[in-house]
Amino acid sequence: MLGFLATDIGIDLGTASIIVYIKGEGVVMNEPSVVAIEKNTNKILAVGEEAWRMVGRTPGNIMAIRPLKSGVIADYNVTEMMLKYFIKKTCGRKHFLRPRIMVCIPTGATSVEKRAVLEAVHSAGARKVYLIEEPVAAAIGAGLDISKPYGHMVVDVGGGTTDVAVLSLGNIVYSQSIRVAGDKFDEALIKHIRREYNVIIGERTAEELKIKVGTVFPNDRDISMEIRGRNLVSGLPKNIEVTSRETCAAMEEPVNAIIDCIFHVLESTPPELSADISEKGIVMTGGGSLLRGLDKLISQKTNIPVYVTEDSISSVAIGTGNALEHLDKLGPSLITYKKS
Repeated sequence: MLGFLATDIGIDLGTASIIVYIKGEGVVMNEPSVVAIEKNTNKILAVGEEAWRMVGRTPGNIMAIRPLKSGVIADYNVTEMMLKYFIKKTCGRKHFLRPRIMVCIPTGATSVEKRAVLEAVHSAGARKVYLIEEPVAAAIGAGLDISKPYGHMVVDVGGGTTDVAVLSLGNIVYSQSIRVAGDKFDEALIKHIRREYNVIIGERTAEELKIKVGTVFPNDRDISMEIRGRNLVSGLPKNIEVTSRETCAAMEEPVNAIIDCIFHVLESTPPELSADISEKGIVMTGGGSLLRGLDKLISQKTNIPVYVTEDSISSVAIGTGNALEHLDKLGPSLITYKKS
């Protein structure tokens, strides 16, 4: 007879992607948080990577949508269906009881936003649902011991939000979350291309440009990439070449917003913890932290060492999963839960 096992799952419920971590197995899935729906019937046609390939290429009767905006649920029903799909995909072939699931949320999420996540994950098949704030999960995933009386600063740059927090003794001492992150970098590049070249490009092209040649540090080596868009005057396809120096200027506004947020948190941090941060440095996580030159720019502006975690994309999901093993060490204010 096959045995049935309970398991613990950590989910990084991101605006750009959903990463699932299963205890004992590690990260088992990393897919875009995109759903393709047939408009007339509301039938789900594709989820994740398959749906992402449809973005900007769908006929009129199909919508490729992202049900999460700025790290929180914008479309409850679609999010629930998407979560059911991902949970079934990662656990469906195994003989698990309904799992315990820990989900990360941005700092400063409202009670309504928290309740929406709790209800959606519970309806998707969880036995018990826990919420943890993203900087705490990021710190745990990066291997920081936040239970000690020392200050740690974590900057988590995701797709929809950037969370900056100072942690000590298992709690957040001070934090701030802004809705400026990877998506805003893409938007800035789209606006720049439209303004400078009279060409419109899609978000897939903008993201590819950001990853391949994007930089925010002026002294970085200048490289270029050819992209294709639609000429706004003629309506015809047009190829243009964009340099990394152009992307640096284009993304200046969202990058400055992130740096201002870091300064604000540093200014509000108690002196003893500030001294710890100056000594230990700032830890960066999230896919947005991989943007070329961002760590060097923050270090230059703050005069504090900055370190990007080794597995920055998955560190929040890893920390979210590992947090279930350390519920007793985390401050009660950090955890919200719902049980069946």
